Order: sequence, then C-alpha cells, then structure tokens
Amino acid sequence: MNERRCPKCGSVYTDTARFCPKDGTMLVEVQAKPPSSGSGTAVRQPPNSGKGLGLDRASTLSNQMLDARYQVLKKLGEGGMSYVYLAKEISSDETVAIKVLSPRLASDKSSVERLRREAGLAMRLDHPNVCRILRLGESEDGLIYLVVMPFLKGELLSDREVKGGPMNLAAGIEVLRQVCAGLHHAHELQIIHRDLKPENVMLVPDDDDDGTDHAVVMDFGLAKERRADPAIAKLTATGIILGTPEFMSPEQIRGKPLDARSDIYALGIVAFEMFTGKLPFQGRNAQEMMIARLRGQPTPIRQLRTDTPPAVEKALTKALQTNPDDRYTTAVEFAEALSAGESSGGGLFGKLKERFK
Repeated sequence: MNERRCPKCGSVYTDTARFCPKDGTMLVEVQAKPPSSGSGTAVRQPPNSGKGLGLDRASTLSNQMLDARYQVLKKLGEGGMSYVYLAKEISSDETVAIKVLSPRLASDKSSVERLRREAGLAMRLDHPNVCRILRLGESEDGLIYLVVMPFLKGELLSDREVKGGPMNLAAGIEVLRQVCAGLHHAHELQIIHRDLKPENVMLVPDDDDDGTDHAVVMDFGLAKERRADPAIAKLTATGIILGTPEFMSPEQIRGKPLDARSDIYALGIVAFEMFTGKLPFQGRNAQEMMIARLRGQPTPIRQLRTDTPPAVEKALTKALQTNPDDRYTTAVEFAEALSAGESSGGGLFGKLKERFK
C-alpha cells in the first residue's frame, strides 16, 4: 500500500487525498512501511529520509528497483537538477521515462517545490503534442521522482539540427504546426512554457513509416500559470533569470509578466534556427544577444535562406517583434500564418481546431 506525503509540512496520509488539508500543497506518493504492532493512525510523520542518503544514489539507479514499482533499465541523461532513466513499470510492463531529483537539491525546499509545481501543471496537460507527466512520487529512501509515460523513442530537435543542418522547409513547417498545437493546449489552460528551445522538442517517427515526425513539447519545468498564487510567484522572484538566454523573449529578459506571446517569440527563434542553423540576433555571448533582442531587429531570414517563402518570412518577422502587442495573440494564429502559402485543403486552422476538441 502506498501513502501520500505533503512535501511542505511532512504529514503523511493513508487515504486518496491529492492535496494536504493543512496547507493545500499537492501530495506526493511514498511507499508505505509495513504496519507496526501498535495502533494505526491516519496521519503520521514521515521517516527521516534525507540523512544517510548517499549523494550518488540518484545517479546510479541503473539495473535497480525504484520504489518497488519500477525496474530501472538505464540512464538516458542528466542535467543540473535531475537524472533521467529508462524504466519498466512492474504492474503494467509499460516502458516509461523517470526523472529523479538530485539528492543535492532534494533537501532544498525551492527545488522540491519547483519539481512539485512542474508535476502539478503537467499532469493537467493531455495532448498528442505534449509530453505527459503521470505522477510525482517519493521512495522510502527519500528519492523524489517524476514518471513520464510513455517513453518517447525519437530524437531531440537540437540533435536533428546538429546531424542534418537546416531543415527542409515543408518538414519544418509541419513540426512547427504541431508544436503550436501543443502550446495552444497549454495556453488554453493558462500555462506558459517559458523555456521553449530545440532541446525541449522531441521528434518521434510516425507509425505509418512514411518518414514524417510527430513533434512533442517536453519539460514544463519552468512552466508557470498566468494566474499564479503569491507562493508560486515568489519562486521566480529571486532576481535570477530563469530560462535559456538565447530563446528568451524581451519581456522575459526584463522580468515582466508573461503570457502566450512569450512562448510564440521563443518558437520564432526556434524556427529561425531550424531553417538557417543560426540565431536571428547576433552577439559574442548570451548577454550581447539578449541586449540585441531588447534594442535591435532580427536578421531577415531570406538573407540566410533565399528559398524561404514570403509567408514564412512574414510570420517569423511578426512572431519576433519586440513588443508583445505586435506579435500573434495565439499559437494557432502563428501556425496559420506559417501555412498561409500552402494550398492544402481545409486549412491548418480547421485541423488545429479539430485537435483541440
């Protein structure tokens, strides 16, 4: 039997509640210990999971069991905050990807809160072009993890760009359409990604084996609700710019409130790089490129790629406007503009509306 623990106050509950009745924090699942001989209680304090936990435990989970639920197969990658593993869920035999928070950060309340928030937001997302997060759990020995299902067998857009160089225009526009569809779903739920970049887009080969790709937007780790409560707002009001400098919108650089138009700007930079292999704003370092975004104009894409259709150039120019009021209001509008020169029946707008039903 599994229990649920409040990461804020530490109380553990044996029922199926999703939020702590004391402070409203979303509960995380923990493996319950065998019952003792004494009488039980609905609420207890969790074991001291942090002490004695080796710092390398999260980095060496390959070929081990996690939380008596998952057989960890191999490590897929790692970042500053977490390790990602390929695993198999014992009960369903389903292959999943699992993100495990580094123990160095597990004791940091803001890091745990950020991961909890990522799970809480992403579990609301259910769309073919968004990577789903199914649950947030905590093992008995204190490892905090996210379960992502299913495991996506594809390659990152960033890796595709390194291997193949600038992308074919038709294929690239289709990728952008699908990213727009996933972003629009999030935006409809008042969720802004805030860290859109090629490393956060997975290209998965379609099942029909016709050489086309299915684009999936991943890692809502910096995602933020537009209607965020003060506690969440405090997490990003630390004086540190969160996000990837090369793809930040001007308002994100300035620390201003963000909405869907910020993600559209970032996607415009992703598109520019995807088609040219270069960024639209030049500089010797990230700081200079951020200044260029605040003060300058992007390089016209047709200077670097002369076969770019005028409709695509016009769409990217509008998406990359410094003032958010001058950009597209929704990702659907951006997708429709990218496709304006195509003669496919029905139009993208109708297809996207069908996806959003």
